[in-house]
Amino acid sequence: MPSETGMRNPKPAMKQLALDIGLASDPSFANFFIGPNEAAVRQLASWAKSLPDSPVPTYLWGDEASGKTHLLKAVSETLRNQGASSGWMDASMLQPPEFNEAWSAVIMDECHLYNAAQQRTAFNWFVNALSTDDGHPRWVVAAGNLPPADLPLREDLRTRFGWGHVFALQALSDDERRAVIKQEADARGFLLSDEVVD
Repeated sequence: MPSETGMRNPKPAMKQLALDIGLASDPSFANFFIGPNEAAVRQLASWAKSLPDSPVPTYLWGDEASGKTHLLKAVSETLRNQGASSGWMDASMLQPPEFNEAWSAVIMDECHLYNAAQQRTAFNWFVNALSTDDGHPRWVVAAGNLPPADLPLREDLRTRFGWGHVFALQALSDDERRAVIKQEADARGFLLSDEVVD
């Protein structure tokens, strides 16, 4: 309807609503597709739920997208849900914190990329975790793209990473990746056809 000035009133602008479907799930043991990595996942989940008195260091290695970081974050989250804290270091942390006696575990990711300062901190964390003032060793969990013997790190750190349990993680096959995509879509209420998944 024209106004007194002869112009029409503009229509109210439409407001777009955001559909918050959440594209990323928080890493956990429950949403990790085990595939060929059952032994590693079972040990990590078991120890994270009830830390043993004398935990043996655990090192994971494998190619990109084999699930190393997901599993390390699942360990950290499981400990946090039980009221326990842990130290975390990855290659992006240029000034990692000093070892903290309050930690129940030290978690080190992307070890193959550590610079000299990070290697010093990692060695310090490793030694302090196993030789604590209170006599209760802390769990050391680490991961990298290479097996311990091939890590481009100082010798005393490389041998420590290879001292305990070492698990080689296998990347998922194409069929297993498709299953993961479908599982994640189902969890969000989407039905994906095979063509879309491909």
